[in-house]
Amino acid sequence: MQAIQSEKKRLLSLDVFRGITVAAMILVNNPGDWSHIYAPLEHSDWNGCTPTDLIFPFFLFIVGVSIVYALDNKLSDLKNHNTFILSISKRAAILFGLGLLMFLQPYFDFAHFRIPGVLQRIAIVYFVCALLFLKVKQEKLFTIFIIILIAYWLMMILIPVPDFGEANLGKETNLGAWLDRFLLTENHLWINSKTWDPEGILGTLPSIASGLFGILMGKIFKSKQKTEENKVVWLFVYGFIAFLFGLAWDLFFPINKSLWTSSYVLYAGGLASISLALLYWIIDVKGFSRFTKPFVIYGVNAITVYFVSGVVARSMNILKVNLDGQVVSWKDYLYLQFYAPNFSPENASVAWAISFVLIWFLILWVMYKKGIVIKV
Repeated sequence: MQAIQSEKKRLLSLDVFRGITVAAMILVNNPGDWSHIYAPLEHSDWNGCTPTDLIFPFFLFIVGVSIVYALDNKLSDLKNHNTFILSISKRAAILFGLGLLMFLQPYFDFAHFRIPGVLQRIAIVYFVCALLFLKVKQEKLFTIFIIILIAYWLMMILIPVPDFGEANLGKETNLGAWLDRFLLTENHLWINSKTWDPEGILGTLPSIASGLFGILMGKIFKSKQKTEENKVVWLFVYGFIAFLFGLAWDLFFPINKSLWTSSYVLYAGGLASISLALLYWIIDVKGFSRFTKPFVIYGVNAITVYFVSGVVARSMNILKVNLDGQVVSWKDYLYLQFYAPNFSPENASVAWAISFVLIWFLILWVMYKKGIVIKV
């Protein structure tokens, strides 16, 4: 825990982008009723990309940019690289452990709990990308990025799937789904499927490329040879090129969040780069920052609010109460009492989600006013 840094020492647009992203994560993860959700707030059933599908890759892109800001000045300090690696490893282990804890509590049934997850994937991406940033020559990072995307594509379309047959991109029959079942068994996969996991093992490989995309764009931000205007232009250019390549690759390797396809990496990474460039131009270059405070408040404690809000939401679904002779969860009790009777089904569902985001904003605002940032 430490005092909040002066905003002048931070890339304010990055904090805002992080805050928008984590607030969106909490919003889409906590509808009042999962059977009544507006289409943009749902994930694609399989191929395709909704606004909700962009949230996680945006966050991994932000992780990559943040690695540059955290470690760029340490590249030349070769004597202390082992110390930096130890720090990176500890942080990744804590993130991974928090992800496991979210699924273990409150029963701690080690025989039946999900091992993959959002925080677990963030931990792996952070660890691998930070190590690559420290240990690999900077000009080779782009090559590694391309190799990952092409290698994953070839694996998914060429390697036969054991117990099934030829390579395919089906939900339960693709190579990644088979690997998840083989290594983790159905007891440790996503509860909604039991046969595959949207944060599965093989899909973590291209998600590392999403983090590398952020590093590559972060290097532009840190460049001393480029003016602020040039940085914006290049972020837009590279973002737009990636976006177009993603759309082109989609024709034969469909954009798919659950598989984290190579086309999805480029498509989402391109949009993330364009979005951050726009925020950077508005906030850091032009100085229009009056609207940023709520998002900064979310951004500086992003992992903390994601984890704690997830634990609270899970607890509210587990704890039971009696309602008109029926046993329902605390969450359902509050929703049925105060939201469902007063709105249409979809509006009630989104009103609950917005309320959840606002309640956590109030908690984070108190932390911010007290100068508290919990570093994970």
